[in-house]
This record gives sequence, C-alpha cells and structure tokens, in this order.
Amino acid sequence: MFTPRARAAGVVAVLTVVTAACGAAPSSQTTQASQGGVNAATATSAADFGGFDQLVAAARKEGALHVIALPPNWANYGEIIEKFQAKYGIKIESETPDAASADEINAVKTRKGQDRAPDVLDLGQAFAISGAKEGLFAPYKVQTFDKIPEGQKEPTGLWVNDYGGYVSIGCDAKQIKTCPTSFADLLKPEYKGQVAMNGNPTEAGSAFAGVYAAAIANGGSFADIQPGIDFFKKLKDAGNYNPVETTPATIEKGETKISIDWDYNNAAYAPQMTANGIDWKVNIPADGQYFQMYAQAVNKDAPHPAAARLWQEYLYSAEGQNLYLKGFARPVLLPAMTADGTVDKALADKLPAVQGEPAFPTTEQVDAAKAKLASGWDAAISG
Repeated sequence: MFTPRARAAGVVAVLTVVTAACGAAPSSQTTQASQGGVNAATATSAADFGGFDQLVAAARKEGALHVIALPPNWANYGEIIEKFQAKYGIKIESETPDAASADEINAVKTRKGQDRAPDVLDLGQAFAISGAKEGLFAPYKVQTFDKIPEGQKEPTGLWVNDYGGYVSIGCDAKQIKTCPTSFADLLKPEYKGQVAMNGNPTEAGSAFAGVYAAAIANGGSFADIQPGIDFFKKLKDAGNYNPVETTPATIEKGETKISIDWDYNNAAYAPQMTANGIDWKVNIPADGQYFQMYAQAVNKDAPHPAAARLWQEYLYSAEGQNLYLKGFARPVLLPAMTADGTVDKALADKLPAVQGEPAFPTTEQVDAAKAKLASGWDAAISG
C-alpha cells in the first residue's frame, strides 16, 4: 500500500506544533562531532573528510541515520532506504512518513540537541529556501554538485533540488469511459463528482501545484494564480469537484476516479492498481503543464552528520538518481546522466510523455501565489 503524504511545498498552512517534540526532554547525542580529526558537522564536501572512502568510514562509525517524511512509495524511497542500508551497513530510522515539509522544519527546531532530530530533510522548495534563510541547514556539496543545473541548487549547497514531476491527471479507465487529458476536459458534465486532488492546496504541495497548473491552463501565469482558483470554483459550481483527498484506498474503493497529482504518484499507482482490477491511466494536461522539484538539505545540528552527508552523496549518485527514476520521479541529474550514458534508459522511457522544457516560477512569484491561495481558496470552494 502507498502511504499518503501531505507535502506542503510552497504553501501557507496553519500548523499545530508536535507536542511530543516540544515536550520531550533533550537526550545526549551519541555521535562525536569529530571523526578521525575531521569535524563532520562542518564538512562541506567529501574532500573535508580526506576523500569519499573516509566519509564512508566516518558514517559507518556513527552507524545510524534519522529521516522523516519519506513514504516508501513516494519517489521510490522505500527501495532507496533499503539499498543505502545494504550498501553501507548504516541503520535508517524512518519516522512519520506522512509528515509535511513544515513538520520537518518544526522537528529541526524543536529537537535541536536531541538524538531524534532529523539528520536530513526532503522539502518542498519554498520550505528549503525559508529554512536556509533561518540558518537551519549546513552547506554541503556532493561530488556531482557541478553537474546540477543552476537554479536547482543554493550556491553553497544549503539546499539542492533532487527530483520532481509534472502535475498530471490520473483516471480509472474502467470506470471512466473517456479519461480527461486537459483541465478543460474536467469541466465536462460526464465527470460530475469525480475530480479530486491529493490534499488541500493550502497544505499539500501536489494540490498547490494543481491549482497553479489550472491557472496556467486558464490564462494565468506564474505571477497570477487567481485563474486557477477561479477554475476550481467553476469546477465546484458544475458539481464536478470531489473534496475527498486521493489516497490508494480511495482509488481502490472507487471514491476518487479522477485525481490531480504529481505524475510520479499517479504513474506509481498504475501497476499497484492493476492487481486490484483497476486500469489507472495517467495524462499530463496539455493546457496546463507545471513542473516542480523537491529539495534535499542537511540539518545543521544533525546528530549523525557524517551519515547525513553520505546520504546526500548516495541520492545524487547515478545509483540514487536512477532509483528515483524507478519511482517515476524525474531526477535533477537526468540531463547530465542522459548525456554521459549513466541513466537507466529503460526506466526513463517509462516516464509519462511531456512536450517542451519545464519553466519555473521565481521565489517571489511562489510567495505571492501562496498568499493569494491562502486568502481565496476556502471562499472559492465553500462559497
């Protein structure tokens, strides 16, 4: 089964502080900051350890890595975790897989100085940017850092984009006669009560992206998300909007027959749903293409600083990037790996087809879209 994850990427949300995190007394860290004369907590590259092999040795000495908000079936993290543990003999404690990006930031803040603080974070880009501004992350450049495109990384390595996907429309082709291929299609009367999303767009990154994509499809732009909000109001007024949040369980029960979600989620659902007699089809809407990436960051106060850095090296290696690809996510190094022949071409060929190159909103545009959505979404859907 898939684990739902409300990834709050670039959204404003009212969040409840995790009481367990606030109430827990700090425990003494078991990891020594210095590994063989090297301060792992301040290392900015493998070279600071004396080379990659020395980084591996330091990480193995720590023996553990604490991660948070990594569902096993989100971008293939289950297999990534298994392969990392087997390769390096480092035990990964994976906590709260369905947590949101804001929960990750909260855990960094409230668990500072504790062994249970997250070592690394997988964040929506808006939270990566804000976390870096707050001084929560450690700069680190993986060995493949120079191959990562400009604009997909903070220059010192405080955060680095790792994988991403396009907004897509998933559809149960056995229940829906003709699956929609565009946002315009979703307004057709034949889809009454059928169109759902993976979360609330004021809280979940995939749903936020769905509204942004709808804006682009309806005359809006990165600088103007209002047409996306208006589209969903029109969808609701037509009776087509389904407020049930998509999960594998709701798909299996027939509660969400059409779902707006990341293409890597919808594509990953397909083979799983086949076993349940569901023909889950995936289309990237021709009228509203929107692409977004998630980012990695190292906790500045990571209790296992060497293991945290080794984890980054693994994720940005050809092996790690191909494992993202296996989960239908588009790895940040895909262009470089295609050029140098290290990409798994069979996996790349399974990605949902898309035309053209992705464009990205600026930080200022995302912030403005967040504010507009926070003030207008509830009124549009409940009004």
